[in-house]
Amino acid sequence: MKSAERRKEILSLLGNTSSPIPAGVLSEKFAVSRQVIVQDIALLRANGFDVISTNRGYLLGGGARAVRVFKCRHRLDELVEEAELIIGRGGRIEDVFVNHRVYGRISARLDLITRTHAEELHRSLVSGASKPLMSVTDGYHYHTVSADGEGALDDIELALRARGFLIEI
Repeated sequence: MKSAERRKEILSLLGNTSSPIPAGVLSEKFAVSRQVIVQDIALLRANGFDVISTNRGYLLGGGARAVRVFKCRHRLDELVEEAELIIGRGGRIEDVFVNHRVYGRISARLDLITRTHAEELHRSLVSGASKPLMSVTDGYHYHTVSADGEGALDDIELALRARGFLIEI
């Protein structure tokens, strides 16, 4: 398992429990050293995730939330529609990232929780001041999405698939 995949899995595990998960348990689960887990947690924090250390293990701040990564593809003018499909079903768009063939993973923290946030992002991108990350990968991109439960994430996945935005991994 690649390190980025391991961090996604760690985030998913932390997001789906209200109990702390010790580094030792994570290291056994992923067959890596405890130090690798500590480094993964540091990288997750550096990418804006609220991972809390306790004397019993790690917790995801802000209460237990389910987390899933979706691979999507659409045009820039469909950005707000994509966000509405996610936000309208109780999701929070934590980030966007692409896997560039030369530069590797490029990501940006989004924290989109309302339609207004999505519209502001869209306006800033169409103004021409900056290009969206998906423009370097022909519209393909990933979102880390959190929600109150797996049911909400299932609903989001179905909506993205029905609209044709979801790319099966």
